[in-house]
Amino acid sequence: MRILLVEDDKTIASGLEYSLRQEGYEPLICHNVELAIKIIKEQLEGIDLCLFDLSLPDGSGYDLCAMIKKLSDKPVIFLTALDDEVNVVMGLDMGADDYITKPFRIRELLSRIKSVLRRYQKQTPQANTHINIENIRINTLEGKVYKNGEEVFLTNLEYRLLLIFANHIGQVLTRTQLLDRIWDVAGDFVNDNTLTVYIKRIREKLEDNPKSPSIIKTMRGMGYKVGK
Repeated sequence: MRILLVEDDKTIASGLEYSLRQEGYEPLICHNVELAIKIIKEQLEGIDLCLFDLSLPDGSGYDLCAMIKKLSDKPVIFLTALDDEVNVVMGLDMGADDYITKPFRIRELLSRIKSVLRRYQKQTPQANTHINIENIRINTLEGKVYKNGEEVFLTNLEYRLLLIFANHIGQVLTRTQLLDRIWDVAGDFVNDNTLTVYIKRIREKLEDNPKSPSIIKTMRGMGYKVGK
């Protein structure tokens, strides 16, 4: 899951980035409102939760929360200094989901994040049961893949790899990221050459023209991307 963290204190941001990665999250880090707005405009669909510091050098977490809630119902947690706590009520009224006061224990923050994400998942129980990519449909409840309505049979590892792409639509994934995710999910050893073979097999099964793929696209010098 991707978390947008906007925190102007680079020491705090670095520590949070490390802790979030250790928990399996994928943090996007920025230190001001200007960059955060750019990320929100370009990558909002792929963001699962936002952590906003209230006091930022070129604006505030309120501004970002208002923008997020106007565009989408993404969960927002405020990071606030003790003397800002009384003002956080305004943020909650704007639609923020929770806040935590600095200094805080990292385990408490992680617990708050998990709690908020669970609430959103309960509110949208059917959100990810079907994923559509062009003429491909993935039924995650049944673990089945369809092309133009016809079931396509994938091996377990092929399916897991496709699901990684499907959960990161629009995002460039490096080969290292893919290998790390396959290892985390499957517990199987997959090396760089094996990854190439599996991507080739998936393309042969799903692409109309595997030699000129339109679903799993190669981003030269970067990795692979599914979706626009």
